[in-house]
Amino acid sequence: MLYDPTEHRIRSFVTRAGRLSTAQARALEELGPKFLIEYSKAPLDYEQAFGRKAPVVLEIGFGMGGTTAHIAQAMPDKDFIGVEVHTPGVGSLLKLIGEQGLTNLKAIQHDAVEVLNQMIPDGSLHGVHIFFPDPWHKARHNKRRLIQGPFVKLLTQKLAPGGYLHCATDWEDYAVQMLEVLGAEEGLQNTADGYAPQPAYRPLTKFENRGLKLGHGVWDLVFTKK
Repeated sequence: MLYDPTEHRIRSFVTRAGRLSTAQARALEELGPKFLIEYSKAPLDYEQAFGRKAPVVLEIGFGMGGTTAHIAQAMPDKDFIGVEVHTPGVGSLLKLIGEQGLTNLKAIQHDAVEVLNQMIPDGSLHGVHIFFPDPWHKARHNKRRLIQGPFVKLLTQKLAPGGYLHCATDWEDYAVQMLEVLGAEEGLQNTADGYAPQPAYRPLTKFENRGLKLGHGVWDLVFTKK
C-alpha cells in the first residue's frame, strides 16, 4: 500500500520562490542531463544510474547542496541521491558536482514522498539523511512537519536491514518530537541513549556555526533498522 502524503497532510517541501543565478542555470543546462535522474513511477536501478554497484544513501531536502557534496566527496565508496524541489538548490548542487568532479552523487527534482513511494525499492537504502527540515515552529503548524509516524514508517520500509536514518535539527521542540516519533517506530533502534553525537561525516554549516556561537543547540538523531 502506497503512503499517500495528501491523506496525512504531509509534504516533504514548501514551495518558495527562488531566483536562479547564471551559474546555477548553466549547471542545470550542462550537467543536468548527466546528473539529474528524471522522476519516474518505476523502481530506480541504482547500478544502471551510477554505473556500479555500491551502497546508496538518500538525502531528502538538500537545500543548496553544500553538505551533500561534502559528504559525497568524503565517501567515494558510496553513491548518493539528493532529492530537492527547489530549482536554485538543484542548480547549486549540480554546480558543486562539476567543480568537485563528483561521480557518486545525483539529484532528483521532485517531491520526496512520491520518489520514495514510486522509485525507491523496499529494503534497498544503506542510509537516509534529513538535515534541518522545515521546523514549522508555530504550534498550529506542527502537524505539517515531515518527521511524523507514517513518513518514518515509509523510510524504514525503504532501508536495508542495518541501514540508518540520520536526522538533524536546530529546533529543540522538533528534536523532542523527532526522538519520540523515531523511538515509537518498532522497526528502528536508537544508536544512542537519546540524541546522538554529531557524526563526523556531517559538516557544520555556516548557519549552524553562527547559531552555535549564539548558544543555539543542534540535535542529531541516528537510528538503524532492526
